[in-house]
Amino acid sequence: MSKRTTVVVSVLVGVLLGAAGVQVLHAQGKPPAFVIGEIDVRDAEIFAKEYLPAASKTIRDGGGKYIVGGGKSVSFYGEPPKRIAVMVFESLEKAEATFNSEAYNTNRQNS
Repeated sequence: MSKRTTVVVSVLVGVLLGAAGVQVLHAQGKPPAFVIGEIDVRDAEIFAKEYLPAASKTIRDGGGKYIVGGGKSVSFYGEPPKRIAVMVFESLEKAEATFNSEAYNTNRQNS
């Protein structure tokens, strides 16, 4: 094999390996964060009218999506929770920022 052919083949192999490496790095995104809330509702009317709309808006504004909200809970060990909510966020950092935000905590204190 001539020197020129060897250099061309080496460059092509390097470009292909580099492109493959970039694809692998892009495919390795952060895993999503799931937040599970166990909620004990003392006053269903206040919860539904005051807390839930504001809390839901804060979750959505923070990038969260509700997967489960309310409904029947079943426990295989111990007491089942009274009410649960399961939310998913793009990352743990976004979930933490949302639940530590002033908007979320103001709503929590007012309810």
